[in-house]
Amino acid sequence: MAGENTRTVLVVRGGWEGHAPVAATDLFVPFLEKNGFEVRLSDSPAPYADPAYMAGVDLIVQCYTMGKIEPAELKGLRAAIEAGTGMAGWHGGIADSYRNSSDYLHLIGGQFACHPGKHPDDEDAGTERHNFVPYTVNMLPEAADHPITRGIADFDLVTEQYWVLSDAYIDVLATTTQKVRPWDPWHREVTSPAIWTRRWGNGKIFVATPGHSVDVLENDSVRTIIERGMLWASR
Repeated sequence: MAGENTRTVLVVRGGWEGHAPVAATDLFVPFLEKNGFEVRLSDSPAPYADPAYMAGVDLIVQCYTMGKIEPAELKGLRAAIEAGTGMAGWHGGIADSYRNSSDYLHLIGGQFACHPGKHPDDEDAGTERHNFVPYTVNMLPEAADHPITRGIADFDLVTEQYWVLSDAYIDVLATTTQKVRPWDPWHREVTSPAIWTRRWGNGKIFVATPGHSVDVLENDSVRTIIERGMLWASR
């Protein structure tokens, strides 16, 4: 049983294995436990459909790329967040989950569209590394004092750079800009949210788009932002 001052976190991990959902979430379990969370691990979103259980969940950490969510699971997820449960995640584990559900996309506020790679004739063509490009995560001035991003400057990564489709009801803390390259079909730079939050009923949602692999999650800035984002989102 959880202690009187213990918070409960449900870690939902699975879906496409390319994002190493078990290793990625295992990276953060000790941090959560150190901060007073009792951790439950699930390999599916099935617990979302249990309203009695979800009423006691303070935070959901989801790392579930693609896959499907059943109507009762989605209903339970939305109801829990509206009632005050927080939700946090990174990369495809939250921004590319459950493509079959427009209501899930509405909940999160931003959806992975693509991650443009290197030149089609690059030596990495046909491999995962073809999608790893150098890019900058630009912190917004208005996020300088936010508890998630305070004290963190712009930083550079070499990994998948997410082009995100989003709506106006997200609070953007950082962005990233797709450049125009000679082989690309778009004609001007495209800026996407890279880190954002969203209020939903009494709940809070945190999303970071970096996090394709464990080495990216171990980047000091990425890891700090995610750790802070989980604490911020929690009930």
